[in-house]
Amino acid sequence: MPITPTYKCVLLDIEGTTTPISFVHDRLFSYVKNNLLQEQIQLLREQAMKDVNNNLSDVILVPEVQQQGKKTNEEEIKKAIIQNIQWQMKINRKIGAFKSFQGFMWESGYESGELKGEIFDDVLDALKKWKESGIKIYIYSSGSISAQKSLFKNSDKGDLTEYIDGYFDTSIGSKIEKSSYVNIAKEIQLEPRDILFLSDNVKEIISAKSVCYQAAIIERKNNMPLSDDDRKNNIIFTDFLQIFSYLFL
Repeated sequence: MPITPTYKCVLLDIEGTTTPISFVHDRLFSYVKNNLLQEQIQLLREQAMKDVNNNLSDVILVPEVQQQGKKTNEEEIKKAIIQNIQWQMKINRKIGAFKSFQGFMWESGYESGELKGEIFDDVLDALKKWKESGIKIYIYSSGSISAQKSLFKNSDKGDLTEYIDGYFDTSIGSKIEKSSYVNIAKEIQLEPRDILFLSDNVKEIISAKSVCYQAAIIERKNNMPLSDDDRKNNIIFTDFLQIFSYLFL
């Protein structure tokens, strides 16, 4: 006998939840190496100088364009950009310059067909089941809303945007701040207890649960390892389809 969901809406993280973490790190970098957007590069360059002035450690500066004869320092700039982005991803930064660069690069790659958003195999079947059951589906990611839409529109499982009712990024608040989840519940006009949040990030799960969301950790290959306390204090799934046989309280 099928279990009737106790939630009216699902809120999904992307990286490590619907999409392999390696997709952002591996595919984005390989695309960046061959495609440089000057306006976005300038934003990264300016942000790096601000970081230096704010005494951040290990900042990677992006050189200005210099020309000697008919040669420029293009390779030096390209190398610095890659290192700068790697540094920002390593420390999990959410600043506008980085997200803007990422979003533009992704949109360009999707339009050209060079990039395809990677989606775990179980996700599409789950999206279909939720949609058939009248469950609303929203996305909440640190990536920009435009980048989120591009990923799901141009995924390796086809255009999945028909299943998604809306998108949220960090303009509504940090993903580890409980106020963000209060804001999302107000925005979609549901009580927090009627929302199921799924993420690989334990801090995000804790914040959502603190304001009465139903929540579960998604454990995927290559995600951050979970501690014994994480396993003791949280519901954990390794596959979206496991959710449909679990009775949330």
